[in-house]
Amino acid sequence: MHEIITLQLGQRSNYIATHFWNTQESYFTYSPDQDTLVDHDIHFRPGIGADGTETFTPRTLIYDLKGGFGSMRKINALYEVDEPVAPQGLWNGPTVVQRQAAIQQSEYQRSLEEGVAPPQLTSESVKYWSDFNRVYFHPRSVVQLNEFELNSTLMPFDNWNLGEELFNSLDKEHDLLDRDLRYFAEEADQMQGIQLMAGIDDAWGGFAARYLDRIRDEYGKTSVLFWGLEDSIKTIPREKRFLKLSNTARSISEIAPQASLFVPMALPSSSLPSYVTLDTHSPWQISGLLSTAMESMSLPSRLKVQSSTRQTFDQLSNAVNVNGNQTIARLRMTIDQELALNGHDNPQVVGGVGQTGDSRVPVGNGHVNDPNLTQEDEPKTFDMDFFSTETGEQSRTRRPPKPHVFGQLSTLGTMMISNKHGLLVKTKDTSARGVERLVFQSSKASTTPPSLAVRTSLSTDTSVALRVKSLQNIVNRAISVDEREALSNSLGEIAEAYEEGWDSGTDEDDD
Repeated sequence: MHEIITLQLGQRSNYIATHFWNTQESYFTYSPDQDTLVDHDIHFRPGIGADGTETFTPRTLIYDLKGGFGSMRKINALYEVDEPVAPQGLWNGPTVVQRQAAIQQSEYQRSLEEGVAPPQLTSESVKYWSDFNRVYFHPRSVVQLNEFELNSTLMPFDNWNLGEELFNSLDKEHDLLDRDLRYFAEEADQMQGIQLMAGIDDAWGGFAARYLDRIRDEYGKTSVLFWGLEDSIKTIPREKRFLKLSNTARSISEIAPQASLFVPMALPSSSLPSYVTLDTHSPWQISGLLSTAMESMSLPSRLKVQSSTRQTFDQLSNAVNVNGNQTIARLRMTIDQELALNGHDNPQVVGGVGQTGDSRVPVGNGHVNDPNLTQEDEPKTFDMDFFSTETGEQSRTRRPPKPHVFGQLSTLGTMMISNKHGLLVKTKDTSARGVERLVFQSSKASTTPPSLAVRTSLSTDTSVALRVKSLQNIVNRAISVDEREALSNSLGEIAEAYEEGWDSGTDEDDD
C-alpha cells in the first residue's frame, strides 16, 4: 500500500502536522457514490477500538514536551472512556498527591465532541495545537517527554546539544525505535517512506539528528522526507540569533546527508503578497501557511495508483536531486489568482488555510530537470519563498545572481478558501483546459465556496550554496574552537554540491 509513517517532533511541527491531518480528514468520503483521488491507507491505519468497533487513525508519532499537548489525552474515546489508574507503589505510609491544574478544553474541541457546529477559530482561541485538532490518534502515537517543560525559562529547550543528549539518554533507557516506531513500521505492508517534521534551529534539531541516525541504522534503504522548521530571527537579540543560526548549521550538517530530501521551511523574510492576511505572532496561522505549501507539495505521494500524477517519496527526491548529492531543496508557493474558481476576483487567504480548513488535490504536475534552466525560464513566478536566507546581519556584498536550477518539481492544485461548517462533498469537474479537477461544495450551502489554484515548487539550485556558506561564516565566529573546524568543513562540502559543474559565465570572483 506504500504506507508513510510520520514523525512529529516538537511544538512547531505539531502545529503544522495538525493542519496536515485535518486536511487528510477532509479528503474522506462517507458514501459509496463519492470518490477521491487520495489513498487514505497510505497515511492512516485500521484498528479496533475498546468497544470492538473499527478505527482509522494516523500513522504518526507525536513527540512534545511536558505541557505541550494542551487538553489532549493520551487515551481517547476510541480506546478507553477513562484514563488508566496509576498503579499502587510499594510505599504503605501516607501519601501526598500534588496535581497540576488541568488545561481546560477549548470551546472548539467541546463542540466537536458534542456534535454541534464549532465556533470560528481565532488566533486568541488557539493556545495549543490540540485546540484545533479534528482527528483521533492511537494511544501509541502520543509520546510526552517529561524531562523538559514547554516554554520553561529555567530549563529552556533551545540548545542543539540538549536535544542530542535527551535522545541519547531516552534511547539508552527505552530503545525508542523498538518502543515507538517499530509498532507502526511492522504493520505496514510496503512502507514507502518516513516523513519527519522538526525544528532545526533549537534543541529539536539535535533530537531529530540522532533519531535519524537510528532510523538509518534500522531502515537504511527507506526514503526519509525531512521538513526542517525555522523561526524568524529578525527581532531576537544578537546572542539568541547566533544560537539559532548555530543550531541550524548543525542540523543541516547532520541531517541533510542522511535524509533523502531535506526541505527547510520558514516564514518568508520578504513581504507576503497582498492576497495573504497573516498574524505573524500566531503559530496557528503561521503553521497554516507553511502546511499549505507542505501538504500541496507532497500530495502526489498519497494518491491512488490509478492516478497518473502519483509519485512516491523516491520519485519526488529523484526528481529534484538529479546529481545524487543535492538533498536540500527550496520550497516555494503562489496562489494563482487567474485560476480562481466561482468568479471571486480577490479572495483573501487567511493564515494560509482559509477560515476553517483547507483541502487540495493536484490537477497536474511536472518535472523540470533541465541543467540549463534558470529562474527566468520557470513556467510560473512564485511569490512566497519558504527557503530562509536570514543571517540577522545586513549583507555587505552585492546582490546575489539569479539562482541556477539543477532540478525542479512543481504541482498545481485547488484550495478551499472558506466553508461555514458544512460537510464537504467533492465533485469532479473538467476545466476548459481539459484537466480534471475537484470542486469543493458545502452540503449546507447552495453555492460552491471560493477556491484558488495553489502552485508549489520544490527545487535544488545555487541559492542553497549561498545559504550554507552564510551559516559557515556564522559558525566560524560563534562556535567553540574544538567544534568549529569539523562543522565548517562539513558545511563547505555540502555547499560545493550546489556549485560543482556549474559556471555562471561571468569573470567576477567572490569577494
